[in-house]
Amino acid sequence: MPPTFREDPYGGYNFVIIVNGVSDDGNAVKAGCSEVSGLETEVTPVEYRNGNEDITVRKIPGLKKFMNITLKRGMTGDLAMWNWIRNAMKGQVLRAQGSIIMHDENHRPVLRWNFTRAWPCKYTGPGYNAGNNETAFETVEICHEGLSIDGQI
Repeated sequence: MPPTFREDPYGGYNFVIIVNGVSDDGNAVKAGCSEVSGLETEVTPVEYRNGNEDITVRKIPGLKKFMNITLKRGMTGDLAMWNWIRNAMKGQVLRAQGSIIMHDENHRPVLRWNFTRAWPCKYTGPGYNAGNNETAFETVEICHEGLSIDGQI
């Protein structure tokens, strides 16, 4: 799905996350989350200096890094993501592909970020407080080895 261009920016509130092949039956897990962060990549510069040059530092591209993707969602009783994490805790890491799909106001997909070789590396359960009426949220952190946008070469 190539990105859909328009003059006005899209809202950051219509999105869905899909992680392929991690449910007990081998199907994709589709999660409705309230927050997603970590769509970041970085090419770390390597600094060096030739011995016969003045004191100027040269910079060349180093390793590329992908930050962990953090998903925050309300507790619903769906254990598919928890089971993926539980298996990783047992040493049975299942690497998966996944996507974060942004939708327009009519819930049509307009942009898709794809991540590869992903596995859950951190889980935070909800905090409880009987003195408030907030939603119980869980947080899942996913590390991965690649990030791309559909339609890019």
